[in-house]
Amino acid sequence: MNAGNADGFDRWALKGAAPRRGKTARANTSEGEKPGAFTAFGLSAEAEPIRPGLHVVATPIGNLGDISFRALATLAAADAIVAEDTRVTKTLLAHYGIATPLVAYHEHNAAVMRPHLLARLTGGAALALVSDAGTPLISDPGFKLVSDTLARNIAVVSVPGASAVLAALVVAGLPTDRFFFEGFLPPKSAARRGRIAELSAIPGTLVFFESPRRVAATLNDLAAVLGPRDAAIARELTKYFETVRRGPLADLASIVAAEPPPKGEIVVLVGPPGEKPPVHPDLDAKLGKALEAHSVKDAAAVVSAETGEPRRKVYARAIELSARRR
Repeated sequence: MNAGNADGFDRWALKGAAPRRGKTARANTSEGEKPGAFTAFGLSAEAEPIRPGLHVVATPIGNLGDISFRALATLAAADAIVAEDTRVTKTLLAHYGIATPLVAYHEHNAAVMRPHLLARLTGGAALALVSDAGTPLISDPGFKLVSDTLARNIAVVSVPGASAVLAALVVAGLPTDRFFFEGFLPPKSAARRGRIAELSAIPGTLVFFESPRRVAATLNDLAAVLGPRDAAIARELTKYFETVRRGPLADLASIVAAEPPPKGEIVVLVGPPGEKPPVHPDLDAKLGKALEAHSVKDAAAVVSAETGEPRRKVYARAIELSARRR
């Protein structure tokens, strides 16, 4: 970009060489522009004004150092920061001495708050949208605000940065050329297994978010439905206790089930399906015919009895075939 970029992202000046002590308040400037201030590496920086519109700003997923100067300048210069949880965002702002006002916007108040935010944007405000951590709109309520903003021909600007999805993917040791981000699976086992079956034929690495209290059950369902696939569990990414476990899906499921529930944010990744032919040469044909008249479970039982193949293997194959037919 050129130094004269209208967004004001490329030019920011350090004010003085001596480290600043304490928190930095907004700079005192002329009415109408009011660029904000922030501190980085012990130095005070003043951000130039940013263009009106909604600025979607990625924030760290754990390590506060994983934020760009552009993101800091945007947060400091915005008229307000729209945050999923203002308590979480306050920690980040305090660390960098940013005094921009915060506005709460989450799934419980989105319907009420969105018209007010859109009114401010229509009036020419520059708002910064952040999530609790990482890139907004990934498993948070920001999509509708972005969609409605664009529908009003108001600019939406991306300020990219940290993402738990990509951070986990690059350390998992699984294929990265194609991947599918599912987010959170259903909380109930029956619905969860059904959704896993629908995803089973996707020819790429599957990426899930999961809560610590459900991760053992989810891994068990993934192993039961998907069978022998390579997988990884990433916990507390970028933080002091970052842990990544890798191995066959069934092994990881057994290990986690035998331990107390883990702490922290968790990303589960499962490798793509292999191109393995069925053990019985007519298994797919028999399953296909059985599925026309029976449920997946009953079809697997019928074909298992007919072919002598283990019921669990036949059931896993039946789920895959049923998902492909939908």
